[in-house]
Order: sequence, then C-alpha cells, then structure tokens
Amino acid sequence: MAEDLWSPLRTERRAKAAPLAVRVRPRTIDEIVGQRHCLGEGALLRRLIEQDALQSMIVAGPPGTGKTTLAEAIAARTDAAVDRAHGATTGVKELREKIESAARRLGESSQRTLLFVDEIHRLARNQQDALLEGVEAGSVILFGATTENPTWAVAPALLSRSVVFRFQPLDEADIALVLRRALTHPDGVGIATLILDDDACAHFARVCDGDVRRALSALETAANAVRADTEPRVTLALARAALDGKVPVFDRDGDEHYDLASALIKSMRGSDPDAAVYWLARMLVSGEDPRFICRRLAIFASEDIGNADPRALQTAVACWQAVERVGMPEAQLILSQCVTFLAVAAKSNAAACAIWDAMSDARDGRTVPVPFTIVDQTKRRAVRTADDGTPLAADAGRYEYPHDRADGIGTQEYLGVSKLYYKPTDRGLEAAISEHLAKVRAIRALARNEAGEAS
Repeated sequence: MAEDLWSPLRTERRAKAAPLAVRVRPRTIDEIVGQRHCLGEGALLRRLIEQDALQSMIVAGPPGTGKTTLAEAIAARTDAAVDRAHGATTGVKELREKIESAARRLGESSQRTLLFVDEIHRLARNQQDALLEGVEAGSVILFGATTENPTWAVAPALLSRSVVFRFQPLDEADIALVLRRALTHPDGVGIATLILDDDACAHFARVCDGDVRRALSALETAANAVRADTEPRVTLALARAALDGKVPVFDRDGDEHYDLASALIKSMRGSDPDAAVYWLARMLVSGEDPRFICRRLAIFASEDIGNADPRALQTAVACWQAVERVGMPEAQLILSQCVTFLAVAAKSNAAACAIWDAMSDARDGRTVPVPFTIVDQTKRRAVRTADDGTPLAADAGRYEYPHDRADGIGTQEYLGVSKLYYKPTDRGLEAAISEHLAKVRAIRALARNEAGEAS
C-alpha cells in the first residue's frame, strides 16, 4: 500500500490492535529473555549479530520461544535489507522474485538481503530449491524459522549451507519475568493498577510449557476480564480459568509424534516403568491414537523382550484387543498395565537379532538349498525314481523323525551350512532356553561328528 497522509494513523491503530505478545515483543537482543546458550555473552549467534557478520541460519525450536522475536531484533540492527516470506503462503514465483530483487540490490549497492522465512519446514522441496539459488550466490542471508527438526524438515543442500541454532522452551523464571514486564510496558496490558498475584503468575509460567506467547495471551485474557474493576487483580482462580490446562504441542506427522513414541519405547527398553507411563500419558493427553500405541507395544514385546518372557507378546496382543473393545478413556488403564509390565519384564533382543541376521543372509548371501533329507516327501519320491526306475540319491539318507529318539532331538542337517542366528541371553526364561539349547547343539554336534567318522 502506497504511503499517504493517513499511513501513520493506520500503522498506529494496527499496533494498538495487535496481541499483547506482539506489543511487548523485545526490540533488541538484550531485551530477549532466555536462550542464553545462543544469545548469552560470548555465544556464537550473539557475536555474529553484534558484528553484523550474519550468515544463513536455521533457528529451530518449539512455538513461543523467541524465533520471530530474534528475527525482528536482527532486522532492526543489521545493515542488510530485510525481506520476509512465510512457508505456508509464499510460492516459488514469489521466492524467485525476492531472490532476483536481492541479487539486483547487491549488484547496484553492494547491500545484502536478510530473508526471514517463517515456518520454513512448510516449503515444498522445489520451493526450498528456489531459496538455494540465492543462498549459494550469496545475495541472500537466509533466516529460516521452524518448529520441526531441521534435519528432516529442511532440504539437505540448504541445511549444509546454513548454521543451525536450536531454541529451547523458556523456563518458568524467564516467563514470569516477561509477564511482570508486560504489566509496566508502555504497550503492555494498559492497566496501571493491575495486580498479578504471585501464584497466578507462577501458574501462567508453569502451565504454558515454555511458550511465552501463550502465557502472555492468557495474561491478556485475564487482564481484560478485570479491566473495569475498581481494584483489578488477577488471582490464581482467574489465571486457571484463562489458562485452563496445558495444550501439548502435537502433530501426528511432526517431530513430537515420533519423539514421544521414541521416548516411550526407550523408557520401556531401559526398564523404567515410571518414565514409560509418563510418556504414555503424554501421548494420550496429546490425542495420540491408542491403536498406534498398541502396535508399538506389540512390536516392542517381540523385539526387546522376546523369549526372555513370552508373556510379553501375549500381554501386548491382549492389550490391543481390549483397547479396541473398550475405547478411551478406560483404555488408559489397559495401556498402563501393559506398558508397566513390558517395562519391568526381562529383556532380550536375541529373537530379533536372529531374524535380522537371517534376513540379511537370505537377501544378500548365497542361496542355501533345502537339504534333500528334509524336502517334501512327494518331491523325495519323485526324485528317487528315474525314468528307468533306478533309485536316485540313494546315499542321501532318509528323514529322521525326532520323536523316535529318546531325547526327541533331531540330529540331521536342517540347513546344510554352519550358521548361528539365535543366541539366547541369560535373562528371564531365556536363561533356561540357553541352557537347553546348549545341550541340543552339543548332541547335534556329536551326531555330526559320528556321521563324519562313519563315512
């Protein structure tokens, strides 16, 4: 929109209508709260900003941790021109136009362009490739903000040309400081006599889960509710009403989905039922499909427990069936029972390792033919009778029925090559299996030696 006589008035009105989180947004690096590992004295990112020696970067972190605030603070102090784009709304054509404009500016005035791309993970790969042209040429300094893991969300070529900084959720003390600032900020809540009780402030800081924008929005809601009061005060009860429970960050296709599932599995694998049941609760509160959890539990029961406790798979399957029949919220009880059982069960991945090794050999190794003594009986009869009636492979021996032996152990060759895939541990039931299997393998080895001596 072209500048005119009324432009300042329109800007002022828009600024007043902006949410509290925007109105009190820090304008300088020193005003930014938190992220000391990136912005503290002597930190790399702070040094680059102070010396105006910026290079392309990807800033990753949860919502409300200061990524956009940092971009605006950099824009206010850099000598570079500033341009903006959004991953959800900016197309390839517009990105190319921005890059061409930056290249022209660099050629005409030697001024580089800082291009801030919010939610860069939402750009398709061809859109990210368009950005790559400007980054490679040096006409654009990219500032990409993302709530996703940049390793997955950003194209490798773009990622390799950028420095990655990771922002963390703000701690409660930092958020409380921001809330107190908002009470006295010139563009803050705008109620000079407003009192924010300590327990109410602590509630905002705790329940927002490190998202300062959410804490400020809740404070604004509570403040507006008492704006007309003679003695405006935000109490704990009002704070709870304004921020009633946490809203976990969760995207079924995003990082949090996989991070929580990984945390659940690793906690059970590490035999920590307390951690496991917490991550289960996080998944359920976040709205995860209980059937997805059941699938993971069934896989875990075989992969990480196996024959150390065969009841694990039975429990997981029973859990799956019960969850399907019962549904939420009662299904949480069934899932909790299963998760805690799997966490404390004896662990073994021997069965999993056995199939992984065997699959590798079946795919990539030399094909092992089925030994003649154990092929299908119909095939054995067909092979043993030639066209002229002469028995074939008569020296191949006959199939030995293990139940005819006193010990019930088969001593013939069932594979034909020497392989050891299943290596049971000494944990749980597998300890007994290991002892039994050692005897079986000794008997079979002795039989092979005797057969060799006889031949």
